[in-house]
Amino acid sequence: MSFLNAEWRKLILANYKVSAETLQPYVPYGTELDEWNGNSYVSLVGFMFLNTKVKGMKIPFHVNFEEVNLRFYVKRKDELGNWKRGVVFIKEIVPKAAISFIANTVYKENYQTLPMKHSWFEDEQSLNVVYEWKLNEKWHKFGVNALRTPLSFEPGSEAEFITEHYWGYAHASDDKTNEYEVKHPKWDVYPIEHFTIDVDFGSVYGLQFEFLNSVEPDSVMLAEGSEISVEPSDQISLHQD
Repeated sequence: MSFLNAEWRKLILANYKVSAETLQPYVPYGTELDEWNGNSYVSLVGFMFLNTKVKGMKIPFHVNFEEVNLRFYVKRKDELGNWKRGVVFIKEIVPKAAISFIANTVYKENYQTLPMKHSWFEDEQSLNVVYEWKLNEKWHKFGVNALRTPLSFEPGSEAEFITEHYWGYAHASDDKTNEYEVKHPKWDVYPIEHFTIDVDFGSVYGLQFEFLNSVEPDSVMLAEGSEISVEPSDQISLHQD
């Protein structure tokens, strides 16, 4: 049985090129940075969890909620010589304390519970999607205006690189990493017209990422999303190699 089933919907992804040196301290044991066209990326991602079930059960008041995270991309060669492409989260923000407790305990992720809100508005021509969270008396805001017609991305494109990572990796210790699979189909993306990023990256994610306050993202995407499942975690260990 999957550990978690849900829908991830209306995912905004703002993608920034960053130096490998910035990310290297966060790379878990057994993985290495995954690059696109020779560049490492971090992505600010906001989306909705809908119809959430943990081990087949809906937890009251924890079925529909926002999440915003900052993530980067890694890969790992398994015992059969196959590459697994995954993500590592710098921090994940949700409005529900129980979600943070479960994720931090079971998967050793770095979840934080904060007040959050979102708005979705659409008309005949466009979609408007906004996610907000409150920290240090400031409402941080991340939103897009996009055309309503979704498009499939091209093989080998940046959109494929950003969205086609199906594993999660989390640091457990210097010689142990938690690994879990996230299953979902390929996502369509909407053409972006405008975006807004009013985020103090330094206060939210640490001084190492404060420089993102003064740079524009290399790309911004809005993906429709889909039903997803998160499978039970496994552990990569120095002692099992």
